[in-house]
Amino acid sequence: MVRKAKVEFDEQPPDNFDPKNPYGDPVAMLEYREHLVREKWIQIETAKIIRERLRWCYRIEGINHHQKCRHLVDQYLDATRGVGWGKDARPPELHAQSPRRSSRRSSGSAAAASRAAVPGLER
Repeated sequence: MVRKAKVEFDEQPPDNFDPKNPYGDPVAMLEYREHLVREKWIQIETAKIIRERLRWCYRIEGINHHQKCRHLVDQYLDATRGVGWGKDARPPELHAQSPRRSSRRSSGSAAAASRAAVPGLER
Protein backbone atom coordinates (compact mmCIF):
# COMPACT_ATOMS: atom_id res chain seq x y z
CA MET A 1 0.00 0.00 0.00
CA VAL A 2 1.33 3.44 -1.00
CA ARG A 3 0.49 6.60 0.90
CA LYS A 4 0.04 9.96 -0.75
CA ALA A 5 2.55 12.63 0.14
CA LYS A 6 -0.18 15.20 0.86
CA VAL A 7 -3.94 15.44 0.87
CA GLU A 8 -5.52 17.37 -1.98
CA PHE A 9 -8.88 19.07 -1.66
CA ASP A 10 -11.08 20.07 -4.54
CA GLU A 11 -11.99 23.66 -3.64
CA GLN A 12 -13.89 24.49 -6.82
CA PRO A 13 -17.59 23.92 -7.45
CA PRO A 14 -18.34 21.02 -9.80
CA ASP A 15 -17.89 21.85 -13.47
CA ASN A 16 -20.94 19.97 -14.69
CA PHE A 17 -23.50 21.64 -12.38
CA ASP A 18 -26.21 23.55 -14.26
CA PRO A 19 -28.02 26.12 -12.04
CA LYS A 20 -30.90 26.33 -14.53
CA ASN A 21 -31.53 22.59 -14.23
CA PRO A 22 -30.18 21.59 -10.80
CA TYR A 23 -31.84 18.16 -10.81
CA GLY A 24 -30.43 17.22 -14.22
CA ASP A 25 -27.32 15.71 -12.63
CA PRO A 26 -28.01 14.67 -9.01
CA VAL A 27 -24.35 13.92 -8.27
CA ALA A 28 -23.27 17.39 -9.41
CA MET A 29 -26.11 18.92 -7.36
CA LEU A 30 -24.91 17.16 -4.20
CA GLU A 31 -21.31 18.16 -4.89
CA TYR A 32 -22.42 21.77 -5.39
CA ARG A 33 -24.37 21.70 -2.12
CA GLU A 34 -21.33 20.30 -0.31
CA HIS A 35 -19.24 23.06 -1.86
CA LEU A 36 -21.67 25.73 -0.56
CA VAL A 37 -21.67 24.22 2.93
CA ARG A 38 -17.87 24.08 2.95
CA GLU A 39 -17.62 27.73 1.90
CA LYS A 40 -20.13 28.78 4.57
CA TRP A 41 -18.16 26.98 7.27
CA ILE A 42 -14.98 28.70 6.12
CA GLN A 43 -16.71 32.10 6.40
CA ILE A 44 -18.11 31.26 9.84
CA GLU A 45 -14.76 30.08 11.19
CA THR A 46 -13.02 33.16 9.78
CA ALA A 47 -15.52 35.36 11.63
CA LYS A 48 -14.88 33.39 14.83
CA ILE A 49 -11.12 33.94 14.54
CA ILE A 50 -11.60 37.68 14.03
CA ARG A 51 -14.00 37.76 17.01
CA GLU A 52 -11.40 36.12 19.24
CA ARG A 53 -8.76 38.66 18.13
CA LEU A 54 -11.25 41.44 18.87
CA ARG A 55 -11.92 40.09 22.39
CA TRP A 56 -8.18 39.93 23.01
CA CYS A 57 -7.75 43.50 21.76
CA TYR A 58 -10.55 44.75 24.05
CA ARG A 59 -8.91 43.11 27.06
CA ILE A 60 -5.38 44.31 26.28
CA GLU A 61 -6.14 47.87 25.19
CA GLY A 62 -8.57 48.69 27.99
CA ILE A 63 -9.94 52.21 27.77
CA ASN A 64 -8.30 52.87 24.39
CA HIS A 65 -10.02 49.97 22.66
CA HIS A 66 -12.25 52.30 20.61
CA GLN A 67 -9.28 53.64 18.68
CA LYS A 68 -6.89 50.70 18.83
CA CYS A 69 -9.37 47.93 17.91
CA ARG A 70 -11.42 49.78 15.29
CA HIS A 71 -9.79 47.92 12.39
CA LEU A 72 -10.81 44.60 13.97
CA VAL A 73 -14.38 45.81 14.45
CA ASP A 74 -14.56 46.74 10.76
CA GLN A 75 -13.11 43.36 9.76
CA TYR A 76 -15.57 41.53 12.02
CA LEU A 77 -18.57 43.45 10.69
CA ASP A 78 -17.49 42.75 7.11
CA ALA A 79 -16.89 39.08 7.90
CA THR A 80 -20.31 38.60 9.51
CA ARG A 81 -22.31 40.50 6.92
CA GLY A 82 -24.05 38.01 4.66
CA VAL A 83 -22.87 34.96 6.60
CA GLY A 84 -25.63 32.62 7.61
CA TRP A 85 -27.51 29.62 6.49
CA GLY A 86 -30.62 31.47 5.30
CA LYS A 87 -28.91 33.83 2.84
CA ASP A 88 -27.53 31.44 0.23
CA ALA A 89 -29.86 32.53 -2.55
CA ARG A 90 -29.02 36.25 -2.41
CA PRO A 91 -25.75 37.72 -3.68
CA PRO A 92 -23.72 39.62 -1.05
CA GLU A 93 -24.40 43.02 -2.63
CA LEU A 94 -28.13 42.63 -1.87
CA HIS A 95 -27.62 42.07 1.86
CA ALA A 96 -28.66 44.96 4.08
CA GLN A 97 -25.99 47.53 4.77
CA SER A 98 -25.22 48.30 8.38
CA PRO A 99 -27.04 51.48 9.48
CA ARG A 100 -24.59 51.79 12.38
CA ARG A 101 -21.58 52.40 10.16
CA SER A 102 -23.27 54.94 7.90
CA SER A 103 -24.67 56.97 10.82
CA ARG A 104 -21.32 56.96 12.61
CA ARG A 105 -19.52 58.51 9.66
CA SER A 106 -22.14 61.17 9.08
CA SER A 107 -22.45 62.06 12.78
CA GLY A 108 -18.87 63.32 12.96
CA SER A 109 -19.39 65.96 10.28
CA ALA A 110 -22.80 66.89 11.72
CA ALA A 111 -21.25 67.43 15.15
CA ALA A 112 -18.53 69.63 13.65
CA ALA A 113 -21.14 71.64 11.76
CA SER A 114 -23.24 72.12 14.90
CA ARG A 115 -20.17 73.30 16.87
CA ALA A 116 -19.31 75.79 14.16
CA ALA A 117 -22.89 77.11 14.10
CA VAL A 118 -22.88 77.91 17.84
CA PRO A 119 -20.65 80.84 18.76
CA GLY A 120 -18.12 80.15 21.47
CA LEU A 121 -17.85 76.40 20.77
CA GLU A 122 -15.24 76.56 18.02
CA ARG A 123 -12.07 74.62 18.67
